[in-house]
Amino acid sequence: MNGILPLWKERGMTSHDCVFKLRKILKTKKVGHTGTLDPGVEGVLPICIGQATRIAEYLTDAGKTYEAIVSIGRTTTTEDAEGETVEQDDSHKSITREQLLQALTSLTGEIEQTPPMYSAVKVNGKKLYEYARKGQEVERPTRKITIYQLDLLDEASNFEGQEITFNIRIKCSKGTYIRTLAVQIGEALGFPAHMASLVRTASGTFSKENCVTIAEVEAAMKEERIDEYILPVEYALTAFPYIEIDESIEKQILNGQVLPIHALLKENDKIVFGMSQKAIAVYIQHPTKPHLMKPEKMFPTI
Repeated sequence: MNGILPLWKERGMTSHDCVFKLRKILKTKKVGHTGTLDPGVEGVLPICIGQATRIAEYLTDAGKTYEAIVSIGRTTTTEDAEGETVEQDDSHKSITREQLLQALTSLTGEIEQTPPMYSAVKVNGKKLYEYARKGQEVERPTRKITIYQLDLLDEASNFEGQEITFNIRIKCSKGTYIRTLAVQIGEALGFPAHMASLVRTASGTFSKENCVTIAEVEAAMKEERIDEYILPVEYALTAFPYIEIDESIEKQILNGQVLPIHALLKENDKIVFGMSQKAIAVYIQHPTKPHLMKPEKMFPTI
């Protein structure tokens, strides 16, 4: 069994819970997820099975799309609704649509984020949440991430009350913490804030419409129609140019040889070589010899 299972992760489960359950259902140990989703978050979680685990990193690195509810008026220890209150502002607030759109615009593009203490980012070999659970605060590395698009989904012209909530859609790079983004939106507006809820609606080329639940996977296995849900590895490679192998380089590609650089690699990070629309190898520019290219991944039997 090789390929990608576009899973809809339900709330209450960790990404590891999903992998553990799928290993049992699919009767294979070679199962891996492509980007952690917190237990309180539901959404698209592509699962790599068999030899497709070789390209899990490509799916992890792919851009993501989320829909979130931001709550203005309170910050929490976890930056989401699960944490304890850190700061609360019970004043009556009035935020115009223009002010809110301006705040969202200021956080679009390349921005800096400091990961929350309750996160899986490692500092000195330990995950931040391990420090947080012991009540320890450590210096966290600031990272640059990209918000490609940040849209307000509510149509109201004015937002008023002690607690203000609104819906946003975020298209972003890997490594983005939407919880932290919610806090940053609050800071831009001058109020404490947290993320009230979150759904991942897309991961790379996969969207909610492609996804199945664990219960549906289990039923499909019992009915021996699981192949309906397992997508070929090529679905994870559509972001890269595809080149059909011809006779002149067939042997070299199949053997994973270093070759003169292809023109498409001067404009793209990776290119895919294949036969009959089936991927055989992913090539990248040689790290020390810019006029050459080398295979990064080989999967001749998928």
